[in-house]
Amino acid sequence: MINIFSVGLSTTQRIESQEKRIYLFQGYLDEQFLQLEDLQDEVNPNFVEEVVKLFYTDSVRLIRSIELTLENTPWDFEKLDKIMHQFKGSSSSIGAKRVKKECTQFQEYCKVGNFDGCMREFQEVKQEHAALKRKLENYFQVFLVVHLAREAR
Repeated sequence: MINIFSVGLSTTQRIESQEKRIYLFQGYLDEQFLQLEDLQDEVNPNFVEEVVKLFYTDSVRLIRSIELTLENTPWDFEKLDKIMHQFKGSSSSIGAKRVKKECTQFQEYCKVGNFDGCMREFQEVKQEHAALKRKLENYFQVFLVVHLAREAR
């Protein structure tokens, strides 16, 4: 692990850029994330982080709603599909490519009324959601160091 506090600004910028490319190439994020970053400026340097925090706040609510719906029988696949559609839209808005893919698969199981498929896929949705959260937390830590290094100059 590189100690980003002991390296120069250009090195931390390269680390930030490398982190972003890794997440894009690994399929965690898509170009929508880059478009969000384009909206960020000196006036609002934490824009992307704030949008991502809103996504995670909203997604916790949606995940809980899906859990509650899955606990009730008979299973309401139409309701599950609608909730997951909201979750997929939120995921898409921040460029969460893998999460969006799993949401789509969950919806496919809803369309055919496959409860076991929904349950398995819901676990995948939650795993990808958690993995992306860890990746983005790391990315924002690197971004903060780069931002602080820029301000110190």
